[in-house]
Amino acid sequence: MAVEPDTPTRGDVYLIDLDPTRGSEIRKTRPCLVISPDELNQHLRTVIVAPMTTGGQAYPWRVRCRFRDRSGFVVIDQLRTVDSERLVKRVGRISPGTLSTVLSVLHEMFTP
Repeated sequence: MAVEPDTPTRGDVYLIDLDPTRGSEIRKTRPCLVISPDELNQHLRTVIVAPMTTGGQAYPWRVRCRFRDRSGFVVIDQLRTVDSERLVKRVGRISPGTLSTVLSVLHEMFTP
């Protein structure tokens, strides 16, 4: 099945409006990595994403990354499912190696 040109694909990075938030949730419009499988992205209006940040601490569940010449983390402990209306614009793709590490950490987190 062909992917629509504007359909997010796993590994894409989008600016996403995460507000409103509560408590310790990551705020504001920021880059987020699409981690939901392409099949879901093609059929649903929601996308599973992991926010990206240049701040914060290094934890085992935060994957170091480099995106657009900036170092930071993919914050897997702050996964969100967002409506596609929150996607502001596509800003690129994460490296295949980083995506592989993210998926590996997700597997570790959710497999007993």
